[in-house]
Amino acid sequence: MYPISPSSGGYDRVATMFSPDGRLYQVEYASKIVEQGTLGVALTYKDGIIFGVDKKISSKLLIPESIEKLFMVDDHIGAVSAGLVGDARRLIQFAREKAQESVMHYDEEIKVESLVKEVSNVKQFFTQYGGMRPFGVSFIIGGVDESGKRLFETEPSGALAEYKAIAIGKGKAKAMDILSKEHYDGITFEKGVALLLKVIKSGFGEKEKFDYKRLEFAFIGETRKFKRIPSEKLKAYMEPSK
Repeated sequence: MYPISPSSGGYDRVATMFSPDGRLYQVEYASKIVEQGTLGVALTYKDGIIFGVDKKISSKLLIPESIEKLFMVDDHIGAVSAGLVGDARRLIQFAREKAQESVMHYDEEIKVESLVKEVSNVKQFFTQYGGMRPFGVSFIIGGVDESGKRLFETEPSGALAEYKAIAIGKGKAKAMDILSKEHYDGITFEKGVALLLKVIKSGFGEKEKFDYKRLEFAFIGETRKFKRIPSEKLKAYMEPSK
């Protein structure tokens, strides 16, 4: 059994118990897992959304395509995860089912905001009842629908917020600093990809080699179709170092 932190006073035993100072330790622990996950980023560009993720290949024997960090939820919606991959896959499956239900029951594609709220509601549910643990994963969920280009972050607590550009995972603070300084409304596709590459590169260690094979990028544009960008083409978008 793991020792209980003196500061938690035993309030971290279950997800449903508030500490005297108003904290839910199990939810905070889930957020710590997310902070250890590989960096995922996304931004709005002139015509849609661009996603990027570092898969951080840990072994030469590992097949990069087998690592799932960037998901197609529906034709017009994509998602990036940081945290527990198993938790991410379960929630992505739920999100895909909700997207299909919208088409089957209402004959229309689900709105991005509606889908994000469905996923966030499930996350929140798992913080409120005994015998459950919070999902140890955050998502960037974005897409293009009738309301335009939409980009959201969902946290383990079930909280959500909409952004023009967002990062999750290890190195988030530094990534957000770069995005806040260099992202702007109406950024082109080429400059958007270059910016995300710069952000991801900033999270590499000094001795780490910047290998495009460990990166995965995708975008959703005016056609509202999720399309992946081959890793061999990413190098062409990288701005020359100054």
